[in-house]
Amino acid sequence: MTKKIFAVINTRGPRWNDDRPMEEQEDWRAHADDMNGLVADGFMLLGGPLTGTRDVLLVVRAGDEAEVEARLAADVWRVKDLLRTRQVTPWQLRLGLLDTAAP
Repeated sequence: MTKKIFAVINTRGPRWNDDRPMEEQEDWRAHADDMNGLVADGFMLLGGPLTGTRDVLLVVRAGDEAEVEARLAADVWRVKDLLRTRQVTPWQLRLGLLDTAAP
């Protein structure tokens, strides 16, 4: 299956504690390890919080939207409802470059 690039918007779930920074949320280390693993295997290309919002932007490489959802579903922050997916959209990169070759 040919891999495509997707833009994913995650938003904070009901278990997110607004009184704590991201690095002090429940299971931060496990979440960070999950995300680093997705980067290491070439699924996650870019990611980070959108300043001033409750959202996070991820740029991922996958065969389809179902693969995106499945790969992200195992993250401890999703399991514990600290994060939820708000939007998954195929992305046509027009300016700049990403290494889109599968690892």
